[in-house]
Amino acid sequence: MATVGERPILVGGARQRTILALLLLSPGRIVPVDTLVDVVWNGRPPATARTQVAIVIAALRKAIKTEGVTEEVIVTAHPGYLLRAEGHALDTVTFTGLVAEAENAVRDARPADAARCYAEALALWRGPALAGVGGQLVEDEAARWEEVRINAYEAMTSVQLELGRHQLLLPELAATVREHPLRERTRYHFILAQYRSGRRAEAMESFREARRQFIDELGMEPGPELQELHDAILRDDPSLAYEAPAPAGADATGDALGARNRVVPSELPPDVPGFAGRREELTALDTLVDGQGEDSRAPTVGLITGVAGVGKTGLAVRWAHRVTERYPDGRLFADLRGYDEHHSPTTAGDILSRFLRSLGVESEEVPNGLEDRIALYRSVLADRRVLLVLDNVRTFAQIRPLLPGSGGCTVLVTSREQLEQLVTWPPRARVHLGVLPEDESVELLGRIVGEARILAAPEDSARLVELCDRLPLALRIAAARLASKPHWSVRHLVTRLSDGRRRLDELSQGESQVRASFELSYRYLHKDAARLYRYLGLLGVPDFTAWVGAALMDQDVLDAERLIEHLVDAQFLEVVGVDATGQLRYRFQNLMRLYADELAREEESEEDRLAACDRVFRSCLTIAEEARRREGGGGGIVDCEAPRREIDSVLLEELLVAPLEWFEAERLSLVAVVEQAADMGMDDLASGLVMSMDVLFESRNYLENWRHCSEYALEAARSAGNLRGRAAMERKLGLVELRLRRLPESTARQETALALYAEAGDPLGRALVLSDLAFIDRIRGERERGMERLREALPVFREAGDRSSEAYALQNMAQFALDQGQPDVAAELSQDAVRVCESIKGDQHGLALATHRLASAHLALGRLEEAESQFARVVEIVKGRSDLLGLAHALLGLAETRLQTGADEAAERTFLEALDAARRTRSPMIEGQIRLALGRAYGERGDVEAGRAHLAESLAIFQRIGSPPWEEKAVAALQGFRELP
Repeated sequence: MATVGERPILVGGARQRTILALLLLSPGRIVPVDTLVDVVWNGRPPATARTQVAIVIAALRKAIKTEGVTEEVIVTAHPGYLLRAEGHALDTVTFTGLVAEAENAVRDARPADAARCYAEALALWRGPALAGVGGQLVEDEAARWEEVRINAYEAMTSVQLELGRHQLLLPELAATVREHPLRERTRYHFILAQYRSGRRAEAMESFREARRQFIDELGMEPGPELQELHDAILRDDPSLAYEAPAPAGADATGDALGARNRVVPSELPPDVPGFAGRREELTALDTLVDGQGEDSRAPTVGLITGVAGVGKTGLAVRWAHRVTERYPDGRLFADLRGYDEHHSPTTAGDILSRFLRSLGVESEEVPNGLEDRIALYRSVLADRRVLLVLDNVRTFAQIRPLLPGSGGCTVLVTSREQLEQLVTWPPRARVHLGVLPEDESVELLGRIVGEARILAAPEDSARLVELCDRLPLALRIAAARLASKPHWSVRHLVTRLSDGRRRLDELSQGESQVRASFELSYRYLHKDAARLYRYLGLLGVPDFTAWVGAALMDQDVLDAERLIEHLVDAQFLEVVGVDATGQLRYRFQNLMRLYADELAREEESEEDRLAACDRVFRSCLTIAEEARRREGGGGGIVDCEAPRREIDSVLLEELLVAPLEWFEAERLSLVAVVEQAADMGMDDLASGLVMSMDVLFESRNYLENWRHCSEYALEAARSAGNLRGRAAMERKLGLVELRLRRLPESTARQETALALYAEAGDPLGRALVLSDLAFIDRIRGERERGMERLREALPVFREAGDRSSEAYALQNMAQFALDQGQPDVAAELSQDAVRVCESIKGDQHGLALATHRLASAHLALGRLEEAESQFARVVEIVKGRSDLLGLAHALLGLAETRLQTGADEAAERTFLEALDAARRTRSPMIEGQIRLALGRAYGERGDVEAGRAHLAESLAIFQRIGSPPWEEKAVAALQGFRELP
């Protein structure tokens, strides 16, 4: 994969991939065209092969430049092409350099540095080399690189074994042996790691399995190294054991004598069965061991935080078992019971007493006073290397006395709190556990249930892990239920968990209970934070900001934010990030939300629950209507009767600095509110929200959201017998169909809306529908009918004082005049529309549309200077609104104008800007129009190859979306290229 920064370069078909691969395999060296031709066509090239190679090279150059790379990366150099490596990071070069650095470190007896370099080198591999690229030469190179990779892996495992990391290596070595069963060096490392990990019987079985495979597949015995390792294991040869290097300057004789008087405690709980994932977190914790040399005067300290059930203890125990050899003087473990409902938290004095006895201090010598115990404890640990795992810590005060006073020891703490007073060292050892990724969640299920059963139902397994929130505790409970019920299918359990009201019951059976783990944390919440938590569970929104909490609690935003942050600290909520308006966004995990909803129904009255939701929904409507008004969408909205909730003016200004960005940040939450309000029978509120959100749906082309919300609100209005609400939603659904170019369906929706508005006695609503139908008439070429509808609607808008709709009708009439070849009439109508929009405070959307029509009229009249000025004005307006669709249209008009003025280079830059804006929308129509215009422009200046490429792409787009008129234009333009060389 090739990237610019974090963005991948889009590489096309097999030929582009093959040619790029060949160039990458020879960075800085010329690859002859003949070689490229031979590999691409496997020795049977067509007559046009060299030309096609040139086309592919041009396409690659264009793809690279499109991502902002200005310098030439692929250059023509006789007799072929050369990829310039300087200034660009090539994985092959980086890999080779790291391996060489590792080999030097091995020679210099620096195994830790060697291990790091090998690990960095192997991390560059994301799969098989040159996967998906054909050709004998490429395949040979792929095989060579695979051999280089496995050699580097074997060298790394050798170094890791030298460092005593045999337990860490076992899972990966097992997988590598399965993948490469006949690699003797890998087998050797695997068997040695098993033996050093105390798995002597398994090591012998691994040798016997290797011997069987060598004889069956190769007809020979294993090599002498494996044979010698087998014999050494049989006699427990001391040379096989790992010996940690003695500390610099240590007295070997004195150390040995001292060791005879020391007790070596090993109190770790058993390793977690079926442990899966957490590779990055384990790597971060490894810095506790690596960091011990950085400051020998202080102990290394790590902290694992996360919500209940996320696997904090499991991770701590897994890591502790991985590094036992690094702590030869003992491994201590204590559960401080910070969240135990049956026991009081364990005191530091009790733990110190137990730890001292574990470390060899006689019971009668353990002091009675806490200060004396701390002093003795730190003295005993002063010259020892001991690992201390302190589990379920609730406050820093619990563990302050347990921290060693000097270096050599490591402390690993787990807590649901952030413990801000605890300074971790190294800093990376502060690990916050989130839920598992989907693949690791499925892996965890497979390890407990059995891989075959899970892999047989991949879709159901993926659904199951989502229903469990990918929370390890819930996953283990679900997996245990499946394992104990072999007659259950995965789908059967999925069905049982799909009912949100029963899910916590299903996951709270037996000793391990999700509900109980949540309850232990809930009981420690402040009463106001607990109430907010319950109220938040009533909402179906995916995430939210502090003003939502303020509405729920009917309090100031700052007070609500304080309570929300309390819930974050207690791991009930998590921070999503900062949205485009600068607001912090928060969210639940689903199981946490279900628990909150359950508590709300138990502890809050129905009246209070409804009132809390109502405050949030009415706040949404107030803010959304104001955002729509500021975006120039004040016209055409049929007022709903739902009461609004007053919003503090300072908060409103803060939220709506960029109204469209507020809509974008709240989009999914507003969609959820529409659904919930509709389900709760709040039909007017749901319809009002949909009508307020159309400025977002339209400018950002969120058609599925638009349809979904409109259908929900329509059903609510239908159930309530709300004619105006039904009419409004039918009209919105008609606009969605229009955007999809489904004219019959759009017309049917609009005619239904027209009849409903007439029945409701609403002339303004009827005029709005007439304006929409006129647009459909224009697409169909029925210009007279469309103009007649607009003439009927215009006086209604003026009488109602709906200036925005008046301007919209005028600029549409201007477009009809342009279509009829009357640019002078179009200019007058557009000018009127511009004047109306300029009189409306904040109607930037309408002003952009009217100005665009005026610019188009100037262009048709040949007034190029005026056209360029007006199109440039539109560009500034839509940029200020973050309206990507409007920007694409405006830049297209500006580019066509500049082309006519003869400013070819400026026109090309503007076309490409327009294309970039179009790609970021979900509107293929405008992208097709831009490519069509750009293709024609390239053709006119003689760049036939680029012109044909853009025209072919535009034709494909129009064929895909089903637009015959534009398809005909693209075909005609391509036919005009036939005579060109």
